[in-house]
Amino acid sequence: MQTVIRCLATGFFISYLPPLIFPFKKNTGAGFVGTLWGIPLVLCLPKDSMLYAICMLAVWVFAVVICKKVQFKGETGHDNPKIVIDEIAGYVTAMAFLPRSWQYLLAAFVLFRTFDTIKPGFVKTFDKMNNAFGIVFDDVAAGLLANILIQLFIIFVVRG
Repeated sequence: MQTVIRCLATGFFISYLPPLIFPFKKNTGAGFVGTLWGIPLVLCLPKDSMLYAICMLAVWVFAVVICKKVQFKGETGHDNPKIVIDEIAGYVTAMAFLPRSWQYLLAAFVLFRTFDTIKPGFVKTFDKMNNAFGIVFDDVAAGLLANILIQLFIIFVVRG
């Protein structure tokens, strides 16, 4: 069972790839490739806003449960870089209620990765939590910031 949980937490073990390719890098890039898994998931989620919101909430709960259960033999640390299900949850949040065009998929990806990396404001608050909720919700908060910026862009520039 732990293998299945680890498989889900690591994006079907995709987070193991970057450190193998770039063993000399401090930041493994696992979050980047983990976020890539969010793109096909978003494209598979319902376009109806209410159904998307329900699915997004389910992804959040699922991610917290998986993060709470996952274990890596001989490794400690509350937010293991091998865990990427939190990045997937964050990207799903970044794309909430947005058009599914490549421009928005890309903008959400870039903004989410930026906020997840620099951890501004309340994102850092969640990052400091030493539990599964904190692991997931620092990424959800980063996704929320990305989403808000894109929604503001739509309101003031696109529709302006």
